[in-house]
Amino acid sequence: MENPGSDTELIAERYRRFAEHEARGSSPLYQDLSHHVAGSPGLLAFLAQFPSALQQPNLFLAAVRHVAGTPRDPADLDAMMVRHAEDVARTMRVRRTQTNEPGRCASLLPLLAALPGPLALLEVGASAGLCLLPDLYGYDYGGLTIDAPERTRAVAPVLRCQASAETPLPRRPPQVVWRAGLDINPLAVESTSDMAWLETLVWPEQVGRLERLRAAVEVARLVSPGVRSGDLRRDLTALAATAPADARLVIFHTAVLGYVEAQSERDAFAATTAELGATWISSEWPDVFPQTAAKLVGPAPAGLFLMSVDGVPVAWTAPHGQVLVWI
Repeated sequence: MENPGSDTELIAERYRRFAEHEARGSSPLYQDLSHHVAGSPGLLAFLAQFPSALQQPNLFLAAVRHVAGTPRDPADLDAMMVRHAEDVARTMRVRRTQTNEPGRCASLLPLLAALPGPLALLEVGASAGLCLLPDLYGYDYGGLTIDAPERTRAVAPVLRCQASAETPLPRRPPQVVWRAGLDINPLAVESTSDMAWLETLVWPEQVGRLERLRAAVEVARLVSPGVRSGDLRRDLTALAATAPADARLVIFHTAVLGYVEAQSERDAFAATTAELGATWISSEWPDVFPQTAAKLVGPAPAGLFLMSVDGVPVAWTAPHGQVLVWI
């Protein structure tokens, strides 16, 4: 039996947490497979060869599916790994978990629409840039719908979100005059292989989410959001300098800063957004910016991201934008 502090036990605990706190209720298959990984000495040893950032369940399971197809069950996963371990390892070293969920725009839209425009949007960790297009999608908030603009209406997804009664829902999308993304490994919407990887990052049972992704890709192919290669810790200022001076610069991110392991680097990023005079919108797990979470009264709801503007908490949102609870 592994020692409690060993690498493989830490990996096993990571997979158990993923199974119970992320996959449960969203992907029965991923929940089952993750519990299996947590109890498999062979799979844990395979994962131990990678640095911590590459051991994550989303990357491993997506790499397996990308190389060998979707496992039917744990036994099928084991059989795939016997045949394809080297190819899975190679994929994990060159690919990243760049889940580009356009549904998150449904939770961003009320914040963006409340800002005086016109807006210049800069997203860090932008992947293929699908969240840079909030003004080009359609929305359904239950009691309120917003149509996509005419130029993208034929292909745009309708993003559905259950918003609390207190949410200041907009009547129209914001005016966006400039958009740019920053990512260590940008994905090109024109690339068949990049889009195949992006589709693999959608969990197996989430058919509607896959359809939404494909529709958003079609919008991005019409507009070309412009994602550049770069590191948010070093290259933010240079990209921000290219934004038009007569537009309000909005720097935002969703489920990105959690991958920056050092809290000092996260805090330095936040300080840079302030130095640039930008409006900073963050949508992350509450512990990513503990100084922001400390401003809340009461416990954090389970399974929701904390959205904040310039370090002030404003809402809770589901990771894929399907729920929005105003604070």
